[in-house]
Amino acid sequence: MLIDTHAHINMSDDPKKVIEESRKADVGIIIIPSASSDEFEPILKICHENDNIYALLGVHPEDCEKFSDDTAKKIIELAKDKKVVGIGEIGLDYHYTKENKEIQKRCFITQIEIAKMLDLPVVVHDREAHKDTFDILKETKIKRVLLHCFSGSTEFMKQCCNEGYKIALGGVVTFKNAIEPKEVAKAVDIKNLMLETDSPYLTPHPFRGMENSPKYIGFVAKEIAKLKNIPYDSIVFETSKNAKEFFNIVEE
Repeated sequence: MLIDTHAHINMSDDPKKVIEESRKADVGIIIIPSASSDEFEPILKICHENDNIYALLGVHPEDCEKFSDDTAKKIIELAKDKKVVGIGEIGLDYHYTKENKEIQKRCFITQIEIAKMLDLPVVVHDREAHKDTFDILKETKIKRVLLHCFSGSTEFMKQCCNEGYKIALGGVVTFKNAIEPKEVAKAVDIKNLMLETDSPYLTPHPFRGMENSPKYIGFVAKEIAKLKNIPYDSIVFETSKNAKEFFNIVEE
C-alpha cells in the first residue's frame, strides 16, 4: 500500500473521484496539506467524509502576510481534530520575492512553535531558501521535520538527515533532466524517505503536462526503486512504514 504524504486534492473539482481512483492504484492513505487558513475547514470536511484521509494545517509562505494571531488560534483549535496529523505546509519561499523574508521567517517560526506545543510534526516548504530554512529548524529545535518536495543537493540532504529530518520526493524525480533529485534519491537512506505527488502539480513522467493525482504516485516509487536498484515492493513498504511512524497514523 502506497502513502501520498502531500496531495492538494482539495483543489480538485471532485476530490471523492480522486480518492476512488487512487484507491484502485493501491494508494491507501492520502495527507492533504493546507496553504491558507481558508482551506482548513474544507480540507477537514474531506477528511471526515473519507477513511484514511488526513490533514495538515498551516499557512504557506506565499500567504504569510495574511497570517495573524487569529490564524494561530484557529490552527491550535482545529488541530485538536484527530484527522490533523501535522502542521504544514509551512516554510520559506524566495523564488518570487525576497522582500518579505522577515515576515516569512516570523510566520514560519510561529507555526513551528505551535507544532512543538501540540507535539505534531512539521511539513516544510523550502524553495530557494535552504540555508535560512535549515537555520530556523535548528534554532527552534523542532525534531519531527519532513522536507516536502525536496529540492536541495545531496550534501544538503545529508546535512538535514544528520539532524533527524525526513525527505519527501515526488514526480520531479521522474523527469529526464532532473539530475540532482535523482542523485538525492540514490543517496538518501530509505529509512529517511517518504513519497508524495504534490498534486495537482509536478505530474510524473509519462503523464507530465496533465493534472497530477495521488493515483500516479506509483510512478515515483518505481523510478526511485530503479535509481536505488532495490525492489519496488521494498520502496512501497519502507516509505509507507516511515510515513505512518512519522505522522503517528493508525489506519482506520
